[in-house]
Amino acid sequence: MKRQIITLMLAATAMAAIAQADTAGYRKFRFGGYGEMLAQFMDYGTNRFAGTSDGSARGYRAAVSIPRFVVAFDYKFNSKWVLGAEIEFEAGGVGSAVELENSENGEYETEIEKGGEVALEQFHITRLIHRGFNVRAGHLIVPVGLTNAHHEPINFFGPTRPQAETALMPSTWHETGIEFFGSFGKGFDYRAMIVAGLNANGFDRNEWIIGGKAGYFETDNFTSPGYVARLDYSGVKGFRTGVSAYYCHDTGRNSDKDHFYSAVGRIPVAIGTWDAQYRCKWVTARANITYGYVGNSAGLSDANRMLSNKSPYSRLAPVAKNAFGAGIEAGVNLKKFTPYARYEYYNPQFRGEGKQIMDARLEVNQWQVGLNWFALPNLVVKGAWVSRQIGGGKYNSENEFQLGVAYVGWFVKK
Repeated sequence: MKRQIITLMLAATAMAAIAQADTAGYRKFRFGGYGEMLAQFMDYGTNRFAGTSDGSARGYRAAVSIPRFVVAFDYKFNSKWVLGAEIEFEAGGVGSAVELENSENGEYETEIEKGGEVALEQFHITRLIHRGFNVRAGHLIVPVGLTNAHHEPINFFGPTRPQAETALMPSTWHETGIEFFGSFGKGFDYRAMIVAGLNANGFDRNEWIIGGKAGYFETDNFTSPGYVARLDYSGVKGFRTGVSAYYCHDTGRNSDKDHFYSAVGRIPVAIGTWDAQYRCKWVTARANITYGYVGNSAGLSDANRMLSNKSPYSRLAPVAKNAFGAGIEAGVNLKKFTPYARYEYYNPQFRGEGKQIMDARLEVNQWQVGLNWFALPNLVVKGAWVSRQIGGGKYNSENEFQLGVAYVGWFVKK
């Protein structure tokens, strides 16, 4: 059973079409996907920014959700041309809904959605040329960080994705562009991409650059593209490590309206990450570090305060000059059960520019202990206790029990 579980984890990694041309195991097409269900029981409520000293009212201290349901499909036109696609239903789908914006003093906001979205997460054509060089074009996963590159729910412990990355970057991050990828030497894989760049209109205090991800409009602004690179090494049995980088020369040029940031100047964004994983018969361990930079963040913050109330963006300021996150987790493989522990630090307000005052409520030290039960090789039940220390202990801690169910797999192969 343990061997089946490890084999499935490796297959799940391949499902996202990472780092190599994965065309083995099926002749013409395959169909599958993954999904997650989540229940959260909190002692602080869903709103960290509530005016009361102990968080939200007790009526808002439990929540249930379907974070994502993903349908994946691959089709071989022939041995050289391959179509890949993934459609994600996030948080229940779409419709019309009213939300309470807790970070904006409890204002009501009507959105044309039903708490979530239906998104084309991947849609690309791959041309296989050589082990060392291949080309893929379309809507692609941006493999910056451990979670984006390995985002299926069996590739991380716990019911929720590691927050040291998802609190700083889009997850799963997907953009339209072109990718060059291949393998070389013994155990090296690379990816190089040019994709639609981030839009500075979407940067804010709470989520740093996450809101700048393209997709609000039918077409994406490609004035200042994003450049992505990732290099992985897996030449030692059971061990893999990788570095990745993202750079956009001027995210302000991707704003919705021309010259919105003309008085600010250039707004570059740079992100660098390192991650590693070790897996053997008894132990699975992972670690990751993320560091990011936004240029002219003070001027950007002042400009974003002037965004229209009708725009789809948050106007919360200030936007930090630097963001930082790091995490480490380890689990013991005991047949069907994997007890684990995880530590994370993340801060989207790590460092400001000039006289900017950073919000300490966004600095988090987080501990998590839990248990994963593999009821089937491709079906896992997860339970976790999470404790967050806010602002270096200046604010009340947040404690939470999480319970989740997740699956991943290819259901049909022909």
